[in-house]
Amino acid sequence: MLRQAKDKATAVTVRVGKDGITDSVIQELISNRGLVKTKANRGVANSSAERSEMFRLLAESTGSTVVHIRGNVAVFWSGKN
Repeated sequence: MLRQAKDKATAVTVRVGKDGITDSVIQELISNRGLVKTKANRGVANSSAERSEMFRLLAESTGSTVVHIRGNVAVFWSGKN
């Protein structure tokens, strides 16, 4: 799982845009997917601390675990599949 999370070829599943964390972002993260790769667009969270907090809140609200963070990309695992 960690190898797949770090793989650059794994496609981004969810993008967090200028509206930030929306219900649709949360719904996609709690869908039937086991591994969800999320990318925050530029300007959504300007500092590393803001991005980390945003990803932590997403994981908390969806009951998932952050398995990998690199820059503005985070990979979540929900335990499904």
